[in-house]
Amino acid sequence: MQVLGDGGISIDVRVDGAGAQSVVLLAGFPLTREIWDATAQSLARTHRVIRPELRAIGASGSSDGPYLMESLAADVAATLDALGVERASIAGHSLGGYVALAFARMYTERVERLALVCSRLGADSAEQAMKRNALADGLERDADDTLAQTYVPLLLAESTKREHPEIVDRVTQIVRSVNPLGAAALLRGMALRSASDDIAPELAMPVLVVAGARDAVLSLEEARRVTAAFPNAALAVAERSGHLPMLEEPAATEAALCEWMGRMTPASASGS
Repeated sequence: MQVLGDGGISIDVRVDGAGAQSVVLLAGFPLTREIWDATAQSLARTHRVIRPELRAIGASGSSDGPYLMESLAADVAATLDALGVERASIAGHSLGGYVALAFARMYTERVERLALVCSRLGADSAEQAMKRNALADGLERDADDTLAQTYVPLLLAESTKREHPEIVDRVTQIVRSVNPLGAAALLRGMALRSASDDIAPELAMPVLVVAGARDAVLSLEEARRVTAAFPNAALAVAERSGHLPMLEEPAATEAALCEWMGRMTPASASGS
């Protein structure tokens, strides 16, 4: 289905399940909601699972970049409004985690639970931002295979690459489906994002941090620091995964997210 996001941009949304509780799954970069297929199928047995594509991804519309995290979070809010959902649990992978954190800052009262999958609280360093902008420049000049060549090797554990070529092929196909100009706008938005360290101590809802023990993008040590920044957080480690535990270890990822969805909020715990 299509809904109107921030500024009237068309956002493509898939909804599975019909539970009383809603969970939003946001994909990372440069990926589509397809990475969440197995997880969505599992959660949809008991929950309403909402998967909007970010701007310029899949059938979602595009706008002039950069795509700031705040604009992407406003798209999520507009999606929930269109579906009549007041509060939801928000799970974001990598870039999706940055959007989830921006959503939690802007619409705290609408967040039932928060999950960050292979994502961080910090902003880009000057060097990281420069690299993102340089890659965006290249994507805007030439829509070649740079995106897949750059990211696929980083996203998967070495053991996954050796033992599961079908996962490598699937991820490559997903990355190649992403519009290079949209990817450039997302890269520039990530380079401009603010850190979220300041809001983490104020977010009292149940938080889940999922980490891949073999992640080349986000270290396990950083994942532990992210977990410690929240007052009510748990860490789940996918021992054989890189940056895509929902594809590399789907059962472990689904189990962690299902347990997270079952955790009580402070309000529920108090009986209110």
